[in-house]
Amino acid sequence: MSHDPIAFVGGGNMAAAIVGGLLAAGRPAGSISVVEPNEVQRASLRERFGVQVLAAADASLAGAVAVVWAVKPQAFRAAAAPCRPFVASALQLSVMAGIRSDAIAAASGSEVVVRAMPNTPALIGRGMAGLYARAAVGPAQKALAEALLAPTGALLWVAREADLDAVTALSGSGPAYVFYFVEAMMQAAQEMGLSAEQGKQLALGTFAGATALAQGSSEPPELLRERVTSKGGTTYAALTSLEASGVKAAFVNALKAAQRRAKELGDEFA
Repeated sequence: MSHDPIAFVGGGNMAAAIVGGLLAAGRPAGSISVVEPNEVQRASLRERFGVQVLAAADASLAGAVAVVWAVKPQAFRAAAAPCRPFVASALQLSVMAGIRSDAIAAASGSEVVVRAMPNTPALIGRGMAGLYARAAVGPAQKALAEALLAPTGALLWVAREADLDAVTALSGSGPAYVFYFVEAMMQAAQEMGLSAEQGKQLALGTFAGATALAQGSSEPPELLRERVTSKGGTTYAALTSLEASGVKAAFVNALKAAQRRAKELGDEFA
């Protein structure tokens, strides 16, 4: 990736994660500018990263090859209006939830739009993001979008924009599901005589190890699960209880509920 200017509109946590990753990868701070109306947030960005910060959009944005939209969805239209005269020739890369590419194209004046749905582990470079590109996005621009987001973690392209609703349900909201199960394991640990801290350590270590094992294996998760499960053993007792309680079906239904809500938000902001 060249060191051509990049602009961010919005300087919150996700923008900071991307900026920090780009700087760690060698991009000069002087090639990054951030439009952020909040004075405290501007000061923080300047102190942490040494990037250029703007209280409002101005002509300095005109040279940017990409604009990363990272404002809250409800603030997008107001944020886009003053930027539009300067950014229409740039790649429009959105990390906003719920704002569809039609709305981004209309507000920015550009059909060259890539939508990304990241998740919070991006803050430590271990995120998972789904990406969708409009038809006007060429190979070089897709490569630029990948280069901008690569420091935040893994990337997965989807062919249909509607698929981002499923991505939102699975990985966008996914960290909360993991934390939910960790909470349950901590509660169970206490009820079985261990401390909450011991339960947390055991739960997090187990999730980390199981995930690493699955990532490094060519075998499907079903087979990996079966290898841990001996008929009549402790794992079998636990999984039998989960199945009897309908946990898997409830979890699948929960993901579908998240997908429906993602679509509803897109409809609301359309």
